[in-house]
Amino acid sequence: MVQDQILELLARIGHQDDSEIDLADTALLLGALDLPERDLAPYRDHLAQLVTEVSVAAVGARTVEERVEALRTVFYQHHGYDGDRDTYDDLENANLIHVIDRKKGLPVALGILCIHMAEGAGWDLKGLNFPSHFLLRLEAPPERAILDPFDHCNSLDAAAIRARLQDMLGEGAEFDAGYFQPVPKRAILLRLQNNIKLRALQADDTDQALGVLGAMALIAPFEAPLFSEQALIYAHKGEITTAIKVLTHFLDRDHASTRSTDEDFPEIQELLKSLLARLN
Repeated sequence: MVQDQILELLARIGHQDDSEIDLADTALLLGALDLPERDLAPYRDHLAQLVTEVSVAAVGARTVEERVEALRTVFYQHHGYDGDRDTYDDLENANLIHVIDRKKGLPVALGILCIHMAEGAGWDLKGLNFPSHFLLRLEAPPERAILDPFDHCNSLDAAAIRARLQDMLGEGAEFDAGYFQPVPKRAILLRLQNNIKLRALQADDTDQALGVLGAMALIAPFEAPLFSEQALIYAHKGEITTAIKVLTHFLDRDHASTRSTDEDFPEIQELLKSLLARLN
């Protein structure tokens, strides 16, 4: 699949309702931007196989624990997936194609595969807005569990979650109800790509960061911060005209679908004014 085709498909996804997004397949397309020569058919077959195997393993499973056990058996034991603790910052850990090849990855990449399997089995498994480390919530009323996809979907109790928060945010970190809210599929995909973008910026690879941001903007065309960040990076590179084009493109979109106007984006407007002033 050539890159232009991939970009076109991602742009279509950007205008889909969140419920219509195929989470795992979109993650494959994002990964294919770096591997356009790769045939996605075997990876899609693998995704279908995971769903079939989990569905078979979970026949009769009603409780949260029974469903988690089916997930563990198929995903972690049979197929050998695991969190990459040794080379955590390897960019391949955030590319779903490489994750499937290597059977290891970041929490959000493994979480995407878990959500894909759970959806196929008809379960209620959601990604959570937990900081720094992607977690999942599985519900089978009246039960629910918080699961860590990086650690074989082990269930975390309140004490373990508090310890995790303090490890990441400091000893004074407290529970925030927002951390346990389910996040849309589009937000999960942005979180996946954000890992690549941050590592590119840390390596001062602004071209790669811009490429990642461009793909993120395709699947989330109404997320103003993505366009602001692109413009700021272009401006930092001295490409002021390009930075202005990024912002004007965002503001020139048809806002009707979001019932918004330019006045709804004051940060974009202020940044645009400051960039225009630099041309004078």
